[in-house]
Amino acid sequence: MNKFLKGAMIVGLSVAMVGCSSNVASDDSDSKNESLSGTITAAGSSALKPLVDVAAEQFSNENPDVSITVDAGGSGEGLKQVADKTVSLGNSDVAAEEKLDKDQAKDLVDHQVCVVTMAPIVNKDVGVKDLTKQQLIDIFTGKTTNWKDVGGPNEDIVLVTRPTSSGTRATFQKYALEGNEEASNASMETDDSGVLLQNVTDTKGAIGYVALSYLVDNDDVDTVAIDGIEPTLENTYRGDYKVWTFEHMYTNGEPDKATKAFLDYIMGEKFGKKMESLGYGVSSKMEKTDH
Repeated sequence: MNKFLKGAMIVGLSVAMVGCSSNVASDDSDSKNESLSGTITAAGSSALKPLVDVAAEQFSNENPDVSITVDAGGSGEGLKQVADKTVSLGNSDVAAEEKLDKDQAKDLVDHQVCVVTMAPIVNKDVGVKDLTKQQLIDIFTGKTTNWKDVGGPNEDIVLVTRPTSSGTRATFQKYALEGNEEASNASMETDDSGVLLQNVTDTKGAIGYVALSYLVDNDDVDTVAIDGIEPTLENTYRGDYKVWTFEHMYTNGEPDKATKAFLDYIMGEKFGKKMESLGYGVSSKMEKTDH
């Protein structure tokens, strides 16, 4: 059993699950409405996509006349598209003001849906499962280039990074790298978390980072603790693990009827019971909301 699942089980046993948002909808009856129809499009954060995919499937099963399409592309792209009104929902790991100028962001309405934890991951051959924050910074900024310098094998470090449009990158840079820029000569770059995970799995010496939602039931890579603190939901809730952020789903103005029903469904108690099993944190369980 991997470290994430152990953490999730402890949390699940100790605290009764509630909805993802602190403003939880107590009744999901509105989500099942035979007269509800429409088209919902969402794009943006790859960290949030697995959650939205599951929510969309279940919501559509209950509301067959509502069509929902979910794409990734990165937080910056999702925010740009919702600002341009080309999608209904812009999914983002960061606040809109961090990616858009003031005029673009002013009409966007924030719907804070849950907490996502970002974990450093390494290829299994590396054998390093704990790094200090300074060691992590030195690796991602290109100062440290061989695993032997941090207790691993005599093997080149292969960085698998994300583009500057990525909200996952922004979160990791802010809280894991203390604002330091990642090296620009990374061997691989992608904002598709599934592709990044596969690249780290397949490449000897590789290191990257993904949301915990991509590590559920996954033993193909090793997660890396930072300063001895493992990236688990339990440690995130307690405030011990610092690399996390609230997830946002933005609308341009107030949402239409179908989109509002979908947002209510995601933030409602019924769907909230699935959050932790999917690797996401429930906002109301955060004991500390500062980093």
